[in-house]
Amino acid sequence: MSLPRTIVRSARASSSRLLLSRPLSTSRPYLAEAEASSSAAAPVSPKISPIVDQISGLTLLEVSELVSALKTKLNITEIALPAASAAPSASASAGASGEPAEAAEEKPKEKTIFTVKLEKFDAAAKAKIIREVKAIMPNMNLVEAKKFVESVPQTLKENLPKEEAEKLQKTLTDLGATVSLV
Repeated sequence: MSLPRTIVRSARASSSRLLLSRPLSTSRPYLAEAEASSSAAAPVSPKISPIVDQISGLTLLEVSELVSALKTKLNITEIALPAASAAPSASASAGASGEPAEAAEEKPKEKTIFTVKLEKFDAAAKAKIIREVKAIMPNMNLVEAKKFVESVPQTLKENLPKEEAEKLQKTLTDLGATVSLV
């Protein structure tokens, strides 16, 4: 036996409202266990303890408002976190021995994302370069590609992986253009 869609939708909507209006500690029982284990592990300052108690009694909507108010008050901008990699663990293990950690800090990270910039071109190869630019940038027509090439230096492509950037640089260099990777 299946229920009509309107009943299912209204049940879902009311259950989501119930979740949003419950305090955090009762809507997620595993949080209560985590709070109990964390409070036993590390002593909390008497100044911070009442704040933690007040925040744990808030609903999800109130917590959301608190977060946005704190971001505004403290002028915090959201940033994308970099993907996890093996490099931090390698430097952490090198830090135990002392000297390898210093060598790792001095070595700059290899750049993997490039911007291809058309610096200048040979006048004899202008037509070939215009056709290639038009092929590289499909949203341009021939007139726009001509204006683009004539107004060098111009950024041709951004955020390209190293292999694609080098391939594009070689193609344009073979045609008679001077291209830089930034």
